[in-house]
Amino acid sequence: MTRRILVTSALPYANGPIHLGHLVEYIQTDIWVRFQKLRGNTCIYVCADDAHGTPIMLKARELGITPEALIERIGEEHRRDFSGFLIDFDNYYSTHSEENRFYSELIYTRLSEAGHISRRTIEQAYDPVERLFLPDRYIRGGCPRCGAEDQYGDSCEVCGATYAPTELSDARSVISGAAPVARESEHYFFRLNDFADLLKDWAGTGHLQPEVANKLAEWFGEGLREWDISRDAPYFGFRIPGTEDKFFYVWLDAPIGYMASFRNWCERTGTRFEDYWAPGSETELYHFIGKDIVYFHALFWPAMLHGAGFRMPTRVFAHGFLTVNGQKMSKSRGTFIMASSWLEHLNPEHLRYYLAAKLGGSVHDLDLNLDDFVHRVNADLVGKIVNLASRSASFINKRFAGQLAGTLVAADLHARFVERGGVIAEAYEEREYARAMREIMALADEANRYFDECKPWVLARDEAGLGQVQAICTLTLNLFRVLMLYLKPVLPEIAAAAERFLRCGPLTWENRAEPLLDQRIDPFTALAHRVDPAAVSALIEASRGTLAQAPAPAPAQEAGQE
Repeated sequence: MTRRILVTSALPYANGPIHLGHLVEYIQTDIWVRFQKLRGNTCIYVCADDAHGTPIMLKARELGITPEALIERIGEEHRRDFSGFLIDFDNYYSTHSEENRFYSELIYTRLSEAGHISRRTIEQAYDPVERLFLPDRYIRGGCPRCGAEDQYGDSCEVCGATYAPTELSDARSVISGAAPVARESEHYFFRLNDFADLLKDWAGTGHLQPEVANKLAEWFGEGLREWDISRDAPYFGFRIPGTEDKFFYVWLDAPIGYMASFRNWCERTGTRFEDYWAPGSETELYHFIGKDIVYFHALFWPAMLHGAGFRMPTRVFAHGFLTVNGQKMSKSRGTFIMASSWLEHLNPEHLRYYLAAKLGGSVHDLDLNLDDFVHRVNADLVGKIVNLASRSASFINKRFAGQLAGTLVAADLHARFVERGGVIAEAYEEREYARAMREIMALADEANRYFDECKPWVLARDEAGLGQVQAICTLTLNLFRVLMLYLKPVLPEIAAAAERFLRCGPLTWENRAEPLLDQRIDPFTALAHRVDPAAVSALIEASRGTLAQAPAPAPAQEAGQE
């Protein structure tokens, strides 16, 4: 039965470029979506730039442009980088949209009318020079625990302590350098604890990975607190209905951006929005996120949806962070790598394959070891997959004018390759991509072993053996065709080139059992090239040089964390 699926990735923040840390999530999601479409399911993938908040307002001021101009420029850069890595969104939008304003106001109004919004006066740090309230991250000073200087207003990077910004010594505003003063302001709060029982039931019934569910159990034990959903002017965002100087905190309208982007897609395609978002909908809704924004997506978001009369997510999939060569990405080591820098030096599909070979369904971090990257891509993609096609196609092209044999020898071997599709599909479905890649490469080893044991280059020396040569190479190319189908979610461009070379039409899960027989293929051209270690070294040098002059952008997972 065909499934109807809606998929999202976390929204990248619109104040900086995409880097490799971001790409883990978008590549992971894109592979899953492409797999679902290959299986014949209706699967829509939407995303958007997270375009509101104090950082964007201040960045635009620094550049002397409007926030609208900044988010438009960054949006174009994000789209370019995602396209370069073959991330195939069905709709990519912005949270600064009328659709998002509509749903933000609608959800807020419904929650307020149901009694889930409260108001109270709080005391905050205020910059008397810039005349604005300061988020914790915009205050720096001495750590009250260890005394380390120049620490953020909410946590110390030296000793790891957390605290209130009022506890800092010699506190100052990052914006003006002035000492913050305390000032009172009325704020609006979402009463999360109203939904505690609902969330406990939801979290315990398979909607989350086990380790995430365990973390939520800790939070439930500590008690759920009200969530401050308002910010004071000046602020770049949506004004709260019924107020003059209060705005929705960016984290309120950011996840609603999923709905807004999908609504934009619905308007373009004539799809009914309610079929996907109404309570009781049979549509499956999946969110792919970083593990550090679980609180927002596994507590606030489902509670907001339910409280406003919308369906809750089917599942939330959290992933870990990316390290490079076993350490956090580093500017000085040249391993804080921008997406655009990678595209200038290396093949994006090579990174897609390497990440797939490392990704599982858990929240564990994964490491991009650049030496291992070179070895694995060269050994697997070039040595096992591309060379299999190259060696067998050379005989078909040279000896048989590109004509495949009319029958399939060793049909049982081909049938076994087809049958393993069930195991590989299960691995893809569970986001166990590393397991899928191991299965595929084990089959590739088997195909290469068959070819080597048959020794077509020996048989071709005798005219009487040419029929066997054609049959052996025909089978090998059919095994290659099945392998390319299994790799198609990871390597869409290489798979498309293989489809053209084989003249086989689009590879799908359903047609994998139908062998190509008694037809012509095109002359073989290289589908992938070996990674040159010199190109990796050039990438590292370029990254070190570029980032020595620029601050690191906020990662997608930090969107809205002011």
